[in-house]
Amino acid sequence: MKVAAFALLAVVTTSAPLQCGGKNADLELRREDTAGDALFALALKFKNEGNSQSAKATLEYLIAQYPSSRRIEAARDELRALGGSAGSSANAPSP
Repeated sequence: MKVAAFALLAVVTTSAPLQCGGKNADLELRREDTAGDALFALALKFKNEGNSQSAKATLEYLIAQYPSSRRIEAARDELRALGGSAGSSANAPSP
């Protein structure tokens, strides 16, 4: 009985990465927003309100603190469009 329970536990725990999608999961299919998503949305809100300084600071923070975010390329593009340097995070505010 203990052997069967252990075997079942081993099967379940080793298949967990497959259930979660692993590294190849389509990031656009996520159902919940991440911190990077929220920061990107906030930066766009600032931009649409004409507050480009806050939009730049938010994008720089996003790039510096969440480099693996699914919004990173869009954040870099937006930062370039606002006249910022997408590769630099020197002006990013600290948390």
